Amino acid sequence: MKKYTLLLSLLFISFLSQAQIRGAMGQRAPIVEQRLELNYAEPKEYEIMDITTTGSRFYDGNSMISLSGLRVGDKIKVPGDAVTSAIKKLMAQGILEEVEVEAAKIEGDKIWLNINIKERPRLYKLEYIGIKKGEQETLSDKIKTYKGKIVTESVKKNIELAIKKHYQDKGYLNVAIKLSEKTDTLRGNNATMKVNIKKGEKVKISEIKFVGISEMKESVLRRKLKGTKQKAFYKIFTSSKYVPKKFEEDKIKLIEFYNKKGYRDALVLGDSVYKDPTNNNRVKIVLKLEEGKQYHYRNIYWEGNFIYPDSVLTEVLGVKKGDVYNVEDLDKRLNGKPGEDVSSAYMDNGYLFYQCEPVETAVVGDSIDITFRINEGKQATINKVIVNGNTKTSDHVVMREIRTLPGQKFNKSAIIRTVRELSTIGYFNPEKITPNPIPKADGTVDIEYNVEEKPSDQIELSGGWGGYIGFVGTLGVTFNNFSARNIGNLNAWKPLPAGDGQKLSVRFQANGSSFQNYSISFTEPWLGGKKPNSFSISLSRSISYPYKIQQYNQLSAYNSGYGYGSSLYGGYGGYGYGYGLGTSTATSDSATAAQNEAHFNSTTLSFSLGKRLKKPDDYFSLSNSLSLQLIDVKNLPYYGYPEGNSVAVAFVTNFSRNSIDNPTFPRSGSSFSLTASLTPPYSLFGGNNTNLIEYHKWMFDASWFTPITSKLVFHMRTHLGFLGSYNPDKDITRFERFDLGGSGMQTGFNVISRDIIALRGYKDRVFGSQGSLPSGGVAYNKFVMEVRYPVSLNPSATIFLLGFAEGGNNFANYTSYNPFKIYKSAGFGARIFMPAFGMIGIDYGFAFDKVPGQTSSNNFGQQAFTFSIGQQIR
Repeated sequence: MKKYTLLLSLLFISFLSQAQIRGAMGQRAPIVEQRLELNYAEPKEYEIMDITTTGSRFYDGNSMISLSGLRVGDKIKVPGDAVTSAIKKLMAQGILEEVEVEAAKIEGDKIWLNINIKERPRLYKLEYIGIKKGEQETLSDKIKTYKGKIVTESVKKNIELAIKKHYQDKGYLNVAIKLSEKTDTLRGNNATMKVNIKKGEKVKISEIKFVGISEMKESVLRRKLKGTKQKAFYKIFTSSKYVPKKFEEDKIKLIEFYNKKGYRDALVLGDSVYKDPTNNNRVKIVLKLEEGKQYHYRNIYWEGNFIYPDSVLTEVLGVKKGDVYNVEDLDKRLNGKPGEDVSSAYMDNGYLFYQCEPVETAVVGDSIDITFRINEGKQATINKVIVNGNTKTSDHVVMREIRTLPGQKFNKSAIIRTVRELSTIGYFNPEKITPNPIPKADGTVDIEYNVEEKPSDQIELSGGWGGYIGFVGTLGVTFNNFSARNIGNLNAWKPLPAGDGQKLSVRFQANGSSFQNYSISFTEPWLGGKKPNSFSISLSRSISYPYKIQQYNQLSAYNSGYGYGSSLYGGYGGYGYGYGLGTSTATSDSATAAQNEAHFNSTTLSFSLGKRLKKPDDYFSLSNSLSLQLIDVKNLPYYGYPEGNSVAVAFVTNFSRNSIDNPTFPRSGSSFSLTASLTPPYSLFGGNNTNLIEYHKWMFDASWFTPITSKLVFHMRTHLGFLGSYNPDKDITRFERFDLGGSGMQTGFNVISRDIIALRGYKDRVFGSQGSLPSGGVAYNKFVMEVRYPVSLNPSATIFLLGFAEGGNNFANYTSYNPFKIYKSAGFGARIFMPAFGMIGIDYGFAFDKVPGQTSSNNFGQQAFTFSIGQQIR
């Protein structure tokens, strides 16, 4: 530590000579110079006549005098404590490097003092030596709080410790740091700190041994040390660096593991970390443990319970005599499983003030008696409900989703359900919805819900290459929190009126004049405003001239009946257009004319009513819709569509249940949906009009989400679809069929009246059918397993990674239907959800099977990368 010498100088003026008195701070005695002698036994008293300062460049001199405690008119003794105390006070500020108090003049018993100071510099910047630029930026961010501070020994030590900790946390235990300081007076007494860093090599763990274990295997215990791993040749993706902080955390986790297994007395008696004698950059770790006994439950008693008998509480608790004693699991059974734990039994019945304390009343051998002491308290009634943070969404939209209403008994499960409902409507950040019960002195409770608005409107502005259709551009906007009642209020247009929870969507897709699609839809989720009965109306129009999209080299029919031999459908090449644009002598001019007239136009109008159900539970919903579709087809027999005008009137009913906890990144819960689309059975009543489309269509979709760890989530999905005809003597319609493969993105005229199902690892819609025409399938299966991990749950950009394995197939007829014959793939991907664009996904999939009809020249119908926007590939 730098030594500061503080001088007290008393200057005596006389005719012949001068003398100086100098004193030092601390234990050093004053230094007597020249002919002046100080008498410590009899110090002399002086009156301060004036105090001045010198050496101060950046601090106010009067402030320094004030801080010293010395005042004009004070009487001080020399030698004495007054000057020493003044010096200590000034040095204690931490802003001065040296302080010197001088006697500028002495006349009799009067003294004039001068305080001479040397100021410490402030830290202006840090210069790093020995590390890369990226590391410099990281370090600067970690120690940016020190910039601008006065450079003291403490500041320098803290900077050194912060840098050392940063590298030690990365495994560089032998990092060496040297600081040097240079004052730059041109910048106003600022200092540049040079930091010389020698990282050395990462220190890794060559071996971890356990002493004192008999009940657990070493291999099991090593796996529980998540951040402390020993080096092994097969651990390619696992770090074996030694990080002291993680090692301390792992020791706690190790004891928690023992506790879960019933070893409540388990302890880490000590640990030893020492250098591997064979390698200076390796360490060995020895952990000495005391396992103790494995305890079990013996007798369970309840005290203070009047509402529920012992038998009911024991059943809810779910613990039996002989079960392994696990304190963490016991706490979850008491307070941690909403709707299933003991606290829910009371709090769902209004007993907000319920308390339960488990007490170990006896320990006999390896068995424990537990007594649960309950204080039931009084039932609490909800006084009022408060919502904070809904700056955009109207209060009535939030309140209609709330399950805890004034006048009702307090209900813990209802609060949890409210949080889930507020998450699923999509207007608020699910991670920031926090309920806050506020008990009142009169036995009532106020419930406060704090929410944070997030952007919910979406814009779709994209372009894509849709196979043979070429470039397709899309422009669409969706307002998910629209307000129709404020259309006439110009002040509410920001850019459109919002806040009432309605949905307005407008979309346009085009490939020049060859293909255009327009759609508009509106949804009111609470028709009438009193019940969750939704109403939707949508209108769409598609115009397509497919042969204008890509002019073919040849279309005239050959005598054999085969024409143009390349693929229209991206995987069904080799089948021609021999449908008779003329005879075998048909000219290319007539073929071109027929191409230009060929089109597929469609107009669809639909109305839908839906409602939430209360049975079997209130996660169920039912919706019914009626749609009218007018289709005009000309010169497109390749897909088997009937020529001329066709009409489809369909009744669609959907029965579903959804209990997932978060629509963007679900961690738990499930969803299923069963949809039936039914047209009138014209043929059963003697109808023979081929332009009246008839079918019955059934689709089933189910997903399950289960947390593996606090972040890792397992997802499983089953997806099935079937299309049938009422009359067994009549072919199944060519409309409403299924295409399977690729991203599931719907682009191009050939997806009109088709369901496009994703199958990663394969080309888009490559499984149109297994027949000779790409006419689509009448049945399909799809099965998915995924593991998901969130990178960021920020509502402005939710990002998660996933690994998947899936399989599926599409069948042209029921004769070939085989649910066990599937085309398999596996891979990994990522999802980015941005409110303005929806879900953006990219996957890399490896397809295990060759697609029939595909050759090595087109990679057997396989496609590694799959991109999607505005949807989830699940």
